Amino acid sequence: MVARSAQPQVVVVGLGPAGKDLLTVSTVAAIERHPVRFVRTMRHPAAEQLAATVDFTSFDSVYDEAEHIEDVYSTIVEQLVAAAGEHGSVLYAVPGSPAVAEHTVELLMTVEGLDVEVVPALSFLDLAWVRLGIDPVAVGARVVDGHRFDVEAAGSSGGLLVAQCDRPEVLEAVKLAVGDAVDRLPTGVDPPELVVLAGLGGAAENVVSVVWHELDRIEPDHLTSVWIPPMRLDVSMEMARLAELVATLRRECPWDREQTHGSLRQHLLEETHEVLEVLDVLAACDLDDPRLDDAYTDLEEELGDLLFQVLFHATLGAEAGRFTLTDVAVGIHDKLVSRHPHVFAASGETTVEELSGSWERAKKDEKNRQSVFDGIPTGLPALAYAAKVLRKSEAVAAERGGPSAAEHEPIDAEEAVGVALLVLVEAARKQGIDPESALRRVARAQVDAVKRLEAAGE
Repeated sequence: MVARSAQPQVVVVGLGPAGKDLLTVSTVAAIERHPVRFVRTMRHPAAEQLAATVDFTSFDSVYDEAEHIEDVYSTIVEQLVAAAGEHGSVLYAVPGSPAVAEHTVELLMTVEGLDVEVVPALSFLDLAWVRLGIDPVAVGARVVDGHRFDVEAAGSSGGLLVAQCDRPEVLEAVKLAVGDAVDRLPTGVDPPELVVLAGLGGAAENVVSVVWHELDRIEPDHLTSVWIPPMRLDVSMEMARLAELVATLRRECPWDREQTHGSLRQHLLEETHEVLEVLDVLAACDLDDPRLDDAYTDLEEELGDLLFQVLFHATLGAEAGRFTLTDVAVGIHDKLVSRHPHVFAASGETTVEELSGSWERAKKDEKNRQSVFDGIPTGLPALAYAAKVLRKSEAVAAERGGPSAAEHEPIDAEEAVGVALLVLVEAARKQGIDPESALRRVARAQVDAVKRLEAAGE
């Protein structure tokens, strides 16, 4: 008998990857002590074998009647919660392990007032890694739900074990995604074969390699999963493809062929400001702001445009025999390492103020500069220039003392305004506010307000 707990309880057990010979002792004991038992599906070897001696209520009818898979999960949870409320404690058996690719268990865990006990079990993953002959940690493998493949696999380029490929449309989605990745492979690089794993641990186990475009010819069932090997579409590969594209444009596009470092200056400035505009929008968005998704999409695009400018200048540098994109990457890598001794070497500096001072000293030593102000671009907007001057002044003042923003005596009206602005910039900096962004934000708000007045008058 099961002792009635203070609140309704669902005890979740896993049926393992195949027959009942792979059930754990704890799972068998939980099944035996619960008179009220549910099973997510009877379409599983262990469930079919247990049915000869144990009664289960199956949720297969929910699968058959539901239009969407999410409706299946929510309906199962609703019925389990109701049964637990009626009987006190009920058993819920799922294929494999309750902790692997079981969305119903995830949902049960979120139900308030419900005690959920999960009994560990053998997963199909344990057999999958053995059959594939790989260490999932060594290759950085991920496991995703085939029914949520588009969401869970987003941004991945391989090293995926796709579970619950129980319907032809799931395999079709996987095929299309792999096809998109194959299209991006460089010329001469063959796409890897996929591995279909079916019925692991059972008499009908079948592990077969297939070419990606034949994946949808497989007849899937509830015990089918697919392994997608890493396709090496990592950052370095994508950067190499982009660099190759820029070089091609230089050779074959009349406009790109005519560009110089000087002619690209305005484009670099424009792309930089477009990135800044998107950052301003992001800074003004709360997490529930409807503009947030569009802002991140815009930021991705604008960063790509800015990256193109960087690669273009690197390509021109390579053509002149001065430097390559690799040199640029190595240079910034080594510079960042040398400027972060508190991370990569023994250093007693721990505060932001100490780190700021060491950063400025390192920059002076690297560039052989006489002053920390020597490297400030003269073309910066006035507010940005002032903020940079004040930041560098603080680094010097921390060591030797120095004048504050308010200690300059103005000699005319223009300087008086300048001093007042400098004080405001300093106040903004102390609060972690970018004065340039703050002014632009308020100016944009003014534009919007006047536009509303103009629209009202039409």
